Amino acid sequence: MRKEMNKISTVLLLLFVCLSSFAQEVDEKEKEKALRSSTNYTWDANKALSDDNFIAAEVDYRKAISKSADNSAAPYNLGNAYYENETYNEAFGRFKEAGEASTSKADKHKAYHNMGNVFMKRKDYAKAVEAYKEALRNDSTDEETRYNLALAKELLKKDQDENKQDQDDKDKDKDQDENKDEDKKDEGENEDKKDQGEDGDKGDEGDKNEDKKDDNKDGEGDKSDQKKKPEQGEGEKEQEQKQPRPNQLSKQQVDNLLRAMQNAEKKVQDKIDAKKVQGVKVKNEKDW
Repeated sequence: MRKEMNKISTVLLLLFVCLSSFAQEVDEKEKEKALRSSTNYTWDANKALSDDNFIAAEVDYRKAISKSADNSAAPYNLGNAYYENETYNEAFGRFKEAGEASTSKADKHKAYHNMGNVFMKRKDYAKAVEAYKEALRNDSTDEETRYNLALAKELLKKDQDENKQDQDDKDKDKDQDENKDEDKKDEGENEDKKDQGEDGDKGDEGDKNEDKKDDNKDGEGDKSDQKKKPEQGEGEKEQEQKQPRPNQLSKQQVDNLLRAMQNAEKKVQDKIDAKKVQGVKVKNEKDW
């Protein structure tokens, strides 16, 4: 019983192997068939392209690509067609597709070389350098690729230097603008201080002038008071004369006293004159 089971298992295994091999053969045949069909479309597209019929060529190339992913010639040739028409984005996509589908180093080299050319057209020199390097890894003998790599490196360095210079100029302009802003700010502050100072001086001068005016007014007031003071003094004198102070003779009393003295002196003088030679009588009056 066990031997029979082993025979059955062996038969089934052999059957599975046979079926797998058959399936692989069928698959390989299908791939070959698809590749042949894709190649035929590629030839048709090449012919249309040589006849300057780009639209027909593009259609056939797309059919060729859809038929077989192993046909690297179709996307490569379509990429070249796009490149000639300056449709660089489409060209780059097709060259990349060709590089991934290629199984030979020669085909990979051509695909990456042309990818580098697309980057050069875009002025993306850093990526161009990397694409040319990858092309040289697959074919280090191609002098054109080596020349393009050297050119890409030179242009990249120049571009970096220009960008650095532009950045330096921008930083310099920015610093100058900031310095100008600072100067304007300082000038504004100085103007404010100056205005405040002038206002303060004007205010002080105004205060001083006001003070002077007030002083002048006060002085004028004093002068007017001084002018008025004599009058007030006269009034006070009159009041003093009218109202005698204690222990002081009034004007009337002084006048009476003077009259009495004059009368007495007159009597004395009359007596003296009577004894002299008769002549013209002179009246002496004192100026009191």
